[in-house]
Amino acid sequence: MTRWRIAAVATALAGYALLSHALMAWWPEQPWSIAVLFGPLLGGLLVAGLARRHRPSLVGAAGLGGVLWLVQQHDGGSRVEMLYVLQHAAMHAVMAYGFGITLREGSTPLITQMAVRLQRSLPDAQRVYTRRLTAIWCGYFIGMIGVSLLIYRLTPWSWWSFYCNVLTPLAAIGLFVGEYLLRYRLHPEFERVTLASAWQAWRSVDAAR
Repeated sequence: MTRWRIAAVATALAGYALLSHALMAWWPEQPWSIAVLFGPLLGGLLVAGLARRHRPSLVGAAGLGGVLWLVQQHDGGSRVEMLYVLQHAAMHAVMAYGFGITLREGSTPLITQMAVRLQRSLPDAQRVYTRRLTAIWCGYFIGMIGVSLLIYRLTPWSWWSFYCNVLTPLAAIGLFVGEYLLRYRLHPEFERVTLASAWQAWRSVDAAR
């Protein structure tokens, strides 16, 4: 991916994050806000269901669409806010599960799978490191749910919106980039890979699952 494409994608994502924060903070109950904020999740479920003939995804999309319609029609208010919180928590719970299940005895940790796709063979030190890193990401996703619930309970709604739409993606990017920069200080013997190749490895592992 060329630099201008990376810049365009980053700009688009930043714009969507700020738009989502504005809609969620000031107009959370409006139908068009709900459509914009839940659209990516609904679209993802539909695409996954149709492309892979995955019935649970289609059922989930239909169920979520029905719940959104009912809540919006019958006194949204705090119920709509709770749906946003649940959406944020559910997405992080799915990610935590996706990383955590690969830590079971006899399974290959998710980040180890990515590393093998990049390097084919890994020394024992890298296998230990990638297993620990998989556990760190799993803990990160669980921690984000906990922080989300605390902010929702203890602060104004606009603060939670900022956390969800702006701080959440920045935290994920920070962990991804920070680990990349720290890795070679801790383990200079590891074979070097680029951020772009790591992202491609993630996509290939995700597509194969």
